[in-house]
Amino acid sequence: MRFPPLPPRAPAVPVAPGERLLAWASVRAPDAGPVGGTRDALYLPHRIPWEQVASADWDQGESTLRVVEVASFGEPSPVHVLRLERADRLLQLVRERVTASIAVQRHVVVGGRRSVRILARRPPGTRGELAWFVEYDDGLDPADPAVDAVVRQALAAARGDVET
Repeated sequence: MRFPPLPPRAPAVPVAPGERLLAWASVRAPDAGPVGGTRDALYLPHRIPWEQVASADWDQGESTLRVVEVASFGEPSPVHVLRLERADRLLQLVRERVTASIAVQRHVVVGGRRSVRILARRPPGTRGELAWFVEYDDGLDPADPAVDAVVRQALAAARGDVET
């Protein structure tokens, strides 16, 4: 994958020790600093490990990046919306690193048009322990015994596939 050229000088995005800024963009807001990404995390300006980025969507017309963080079940997911300038390289890094953090992704129909997604994620480029997630379509009740049975079976099958 070819990245577009970097601007001549990296901005002052404070990153964790041992990390190096790989891509960045300017935020179109008064008093807002730049955002950036390393091999291990996205900085908005706080650090979000790639495996904790639930989704990242780019609106070309508005030059807006919308990042949703993973949250515990029942908790609201933190959402960050940023208007960016010169974001091409950062957007490519976000896509590559978020995709690399997904070890397993399954779509499982529960009933009718409603389904769940089974995901296993880990820090990109590692062999660390998998973190398992279930995303429910609107209208599905995780406490419903029928839904719970489908989810348990799908999780067991996905875990079994990873172990073999």
